[in-house]
Amino acid sequence: MKLLFDENLSRRLVKALSGVYPGSAHVFDRGLERADDKVVWDHAKTDGFAIVTKDMDFHQRAVLHGPPPKVVWIRLGNCTTKKIETLLRMRAADVKAFGEDPGAALLALP
Repeated sequence: MKLLFDENLSRRLVKALSGVYPGSAHVFDRGLERADDKVVWDHAKTDGFAIVTKDMDFHQRAVLHGPPPKVVWIRLGNCTTKKIETLLRMRAADVKAFGEDPGAALLALP
């Protein structure tokens, strides 16, 4: 599953998790670092990404509109990039199952 990391997450996650989530990108890499949420949403939908964010707005959009794209909502509060990396590694099987469920719109990861 390809992940598109929102601007509230470190760009370093792309490289750190490339073996687990190949083809992933950061909004910065796509020229979307200050883009409106709808623009990011549409880009993820068109290019087959799941959005990874700490932003409540994408949570709401996922609930209202459903997939695609899917949203992985990181609910760790203020934490290090390493902690987010560890969470996404440890929950890779859950993220994969979420990606394979056509009706699932939101995965909240604490």
